[in-house]
Amino acid sequence: EVQLVESGGGSVQAGGSLRLTCAPSGLSLYAMGWFRQAPGKEREGISCIDYSGIQTHYSDSVKGRFTISRDNAKNTVYLQMNSLKPEDTAMYYCVADGQLSVTDFCSGKVDSLDRHWGQGTQVTVSS
Repeated sequence: EVQLVESGGGSVQAGGSLRLTCAPSGLSLYAMGWFRQAPGKEREGISCIDYSGIQTHYSDSVKGRFTISRDNAKNTVYLQMNSLKPEDTAMYYCVADGQLSVTDFCSGKVDSLDRHWGQGTQVTVSS
């Protein structure tokens, strides 16, 4: 059974930092990513990483502030979020994809037949 369990969300003031963690199970050789969705807004792929950890992709909205990484030995994926802004407030989802390139995966605009989602973790940034 495939499971993606997120942790690390919470409330923080603008300018602060949080680190999200995702522990996938039941998967191997998958690209991993973080998507987010705020109320009334479209879901957005913000950061993705290939299985090797070499290729990454960031949306313009988080580039330079967020860093995605993975530790395959620990089967864990991280999203370090720095310089948080109120507009970063959203539900954050850990996502695994076994089909697409990192760029297509993160675009959120290309269908995949092999994608798995976590339950999400809430991030709230106050001004």
